[in-house]
Amino acid sequence: QVQLVESGGGLVQPGGSLRLSCAASGSIGFIVAMGWYRQAPGKQRELVATIASSGSTNYADSVQGRFTISRDNAKNTVYLQMNSLKPEETAVYYCNAFAVVVGGSVGHDYWGQGTQVTVTS
Repeated sequence: QVQLVESGGGLVQPGGSLRLSCAASGSIGFIVAMGWYRQAPGKQRELVATIASSGSTNYADSVQGRFTISRDNAKNTVYLQMNSLKPEETAVYYCNAFAVVVGGSVGHDYWGQGTQVTVTS
């Protein structure tokens, strides 16, 4: 199994910045991709950004140019730098990893417990 632990959420004013971190641990054979998703109250979970082991990134249109995802493969850690935050981006942010466990041959999705980000004045 793979465990994901997020950190870095909190309260920030509109226009402010936060940096989220997510560390993966456990029986990790290979992490194909890691990413961040968010879920606001009453809404579906949505993609924020993903990064492959190659470093290739993908962003939701709404965060392009303001958020940056990065990854430390040696530490199995993914980061999300969020700048110019907006009140409507208040949500629980979830870390995701698509990984193959040691001895496995098929990848599976793993999720963190989520970290709250609140953007308010």
